[in-house]
Amino acid sequence: MPDIEFSTSAGPTHGYLATPAGEQGPAVIVLQEWWGLDDHIRSICDRLANEGFFALAPDLFDGETTTQPSEAEQKLMALSMDKVEPQMCGAADHLAALEGVQGDGVGSLGFCLGGGLAVWAAATCPNITAAVTYYYVMPHGKPDFSKIKGPVLGHFGTADAFISHDESKALEAELRDAGVEVTFHYYDGNGHAFFADHNRLGTYDPEAAQLSWERSVSFLRDALAADS
Repeated sequence: MPDIEFSTSAGPTHGYLATPAGEQGPAVIVLQEWWGLDDHIRSICDRLANEGFFALAPDLFDGETTTQPSEAEQKLMALSMDKVEPQMCGAADHLAALEGVQGDGVGSLGFCLGGGLAVWAAATCPNITAAVTYYYVMPHGKPDFSKIKGPVLGHFGTADAFISHDESKALEAELRDAGVEVTFHYYDGNGHAFFADHNRLGTYDPEAAQLSWERSVSFLRDALAADS
């Protein structure tokens, strides 16, 4: 079954695991938006598996999902990084130990809240060696960017109402100043959640979504490739 339980330093956590057809390949943790581990995030794991990756999305809301922005915001603000960080790191550790997982470390990929968490994981989880952040939002402070161990790829819309273009440019500069190998792509005129075909903002852009996906998959393949 794709729904699994795995151990972390904060206790057992549930998640959704998608496995590539050949049962061999690199591995990525997938970090949810503020809606929870919903069908959209599960579909991202499935798409990664179709691209040859193991993909595990830890359930950071303990089985709860929502479609209501007000409830999602409450869940977001109630998140404890003391719990979330071990869940993310535990997911990466679980993947790293799976038979068939190949490559140099584990990647992290996330959207909105998960975009912030993907970078957080890169700074704090020993096995995370590359990160992809979509429209990074991180309400609970930020980690020490200088501890990030691998490259970071970012995707941002220039018309994002939640993180302005100036803010995303400043984040890129801050990461670079911390010594991170960082590449941010800016999608002209796109708003927040442009990747999510289910979003209520009316900002989904299939062309930008597909381009960013291709860039993400290529980045993760290269970044996680085993040293020859």
